[in-house]
Amino acid sequence: MATVVPRHAISRQDLPDREPSLSEHTRQLLDRIHKAPFALENAMSTALVDAYERAAEDPTATWLESWESWVAAMQCGAAVFAAATTTEPSVQCLIHHEMRTVPAFANPESFVDAGHWTTTFYLAIICRNAERITALCNVPTEKLRESGAVYDEFNYAWIEALKSFWLGRPDFAERLVEAARGTDIGATSVVAQDHLSQIVWPPMDLLRWRATGEHEEFNRSLGEALGAHKAYWTADQGRADSCYGWVALAPLAMACLAHDADFPIDVESEYLPKHLLEGTWAGEFPT
Repeated sequence: MATVVPRHAISRQDLPDREPSLSEHTRQLLDRIHKAPFALENAMSTALVDAYERAAEDPTATWLESWESWVAAMQCGAAVFAAATTTEPSVQCLIHHEMRTVPAFANPESFVDAGHWTTTFYLAIICRNAERITALCNVPTEKLRESGAVYDEFNYAWIEALKSFWLGRPDFAERLVEAARGTDIGATSVVAQDHLSQIVWPPMDLLRWRATGEHEEFNRSLGEALGAHKAYWTADQGRADSCYGWVALAPLAMACLAHDADFPIDVESEYLPKHLLEGTWAGEFPT
């Protein structure tokens, strides 16, 4: 019998229509990326908001427009790291059905950081784009430190664990243990404890069970991860109204990895849009 984790009630009324898939603001930002690096990061952020907010009206990601929003956010994120690591004057990147010229970043940009890398990695998993996942794995972790953004060390250990898992490196377990230790109480100076226990730790536990092939433990952990996600995003009204809580991005990405490895997923929730989890739209158009 499936475990069902209901999504918390959404009270906001200012939600996007089904069409177009991207807001006008996101489209305007995409028209500027050839000359303004920050426009690319902003386009990623607004496309991701488009995707999250559309999930309120389309919780299973049945609409093609929902898929386009998730893909566009992933493409913008991937373009950020392509522009940050290229040795050429510019890179050609497919973003929202168009090949676009993105100039190489001349200097370290504040948004070429661990947070954007991790989000883009999750999105690439959800969008089933193995080429982009591998390209992200080839971004040196030191490049993320150059951004100047302040992150605890466990974030970098988690990134190395994700890379090692995807690339099949022998140090995966060591990296995962290092990341998990960094979530212990008192081990961090940047992240609040409720965020650590309810948002940061669960995907690490999920990846452990995915790597070891433990189907039952994975499903148990997935149910707990969604419960923790719900608890975090309903702690106050401000969080409950934030679209970032309407989809559990990291647990969804780990569940996609499990689904694609033929794990039976016995947890159902609007926090895990059905057609994203099952990869229904993968292959509908080039991503």
